[in-house]
Amino acid sequence: MQSAIGYIRSWIEFQLRASQQPGCIVAIAHRGKIVAEYAFGFANLATGEKLTPRHRFRIASHSKSFTAAGIMKLRERRQLRLDDPVGQYVKGLHPQVAETTIAQILSHSAGLTRDGADAGQFADRRPYLSERELMAELRSPPAIEPNTRFKYSNHGFGLLGLVIEAITKEPYRAWIEREIVDAVGLRETEPDMPIAKGIPFARGHTLRLPVGRRLVVPGENLANAIAPAGGVVSTAADVARFFAQLAPNAKRSVLSAASRREMTRKHWRNPHASLEGYYGLGIMSGTMGGWDWFGHAGGFQGYISRTCVIPACDLTITILTNSIDGWAGFWLDGAMHILRAFKARGAPNRRVRDWTGRWWGIWGAIDLVPMGNQVIVANPHALNPFMDATEIEVTGRDTGRISLAAGYASHGQAVRRTRNKAGSVTDVWLAGGNLNPEKTLAAEMERRYAPRKRRPAR
Repeated sequence: MQSAIGYIRSWIEFQLRASQQPGCIVAIAHRGKIVAEYAFGFANLATGEKLTPRHRFRIASHSKSFTAAGIMKLRERRQLRLDDPVGQYVKGLHPQVAETTIAQILSHSAGLTRDGADAGQFADRRPYLSERELMAELRSPPAIEPNTRFKYSNHGFGLLGLVIEAITKEPYRAWIEREIVDAVGLRETEPDMPIAKGIPFARGHTLRLPVGRRLVVPGENLANAIAPAGGVVSTAADVARFFAQLAPNAKRSVLSAASRREMTRKHWRNPHASLEGYYGLGIMSGTMGGWDWFGHAGGFQGYISRTCVIPACDLTITILTNSIDGWAGFWLDGAMHILRAFKARGAPNRRVRDWTGRWWGIWGAIDLVPMGNQVIVANPHALNPFMDATEIEVTGRDTGRISLAAGYASHGQAVRRTRNKAGSVTDVWLAGGNLNPEKTLAAEMERRYAPRKRRPAR
């Protein structure tokens, strides 16, 4: 696992540079404890503020899992049932909305409108809805018949926040902070803005297009009545800690194992989607590379985030990015592919352990990644760096042979490393291609391709 985590860090750092994203923080928990946490890039491109693991992010729809945990806690206390109609707790709804059940709203199968008639709050064109505005929209009928398909609804989770308030006689923020956030042991999480002065906060960023450069998105919007659907502000480490406790096999949790199983099981399949995915009660789920996972994703103007729990490995990974085109989802999939590769091959043995490093040619970079008794030639540019990867059999201190490669590659050919007088490896020959350190190649490309300055005429 440590070898895999080390390469995940190197790969994501490269991906951030290559994609020119502003920033990213990553946290990995094993058996509920944080075992890796790191930050890359900037919290604010305008000021040049460097990102740290302590910077708070808007984690958007991850908030739904906090709200769902709150509903399940009330259920465990016998203060509600999942098949109760929501109108039993919140008055003034359209009759058809009132008849939908709490379970249907939790699983996004109640047929409710996603964001109402004007979703401008997600484009910074209007404030997030107040309770009065939310209730006004919930006086309209559902968009489709309930219990017919998975249909995401932020309004629905806003309504669940009103259910919590009706039952507990407390504001949603106060109750969820005490009963879920504090109970889990989170110290870097708030249910909504504002956060205390002086706490580091990562600003969001726009796309580079159409302006031609990224602009800073303040990210301080109060989510108001939509906070139960998307208001939470947190760090990657706290998010990973929270989701680790939702695993049915977690040893410590604020919820019973029965509640966690009900939340994480597959209630509805995501229809009309190229990738198979499911939704439970405030929880997304799926399969990647043979591993079942559950978690959630989030998108707030200027931020993209994703968390996956892999129960079979007792691992939780959270990736938070601070741009509206953030690659958190792609990078989490890639991290899972990396973990699968190391799980299959094992940590490197002594013979191949030092066959490592990033090496550059004009076509890009490759990573030598030792695993088991072989060296894998990974592609750090790819979203799955080990897909169709070339394999090297080490035959000597600095010699090897390509033991497996695709037909268009250099199967069966030699590999060697070159050392200087001090004994350090200076370059690598992969078949007929010579690969160098990044700075060496950059200098060569400058000499070869950079425009020459004209000498002034005399």
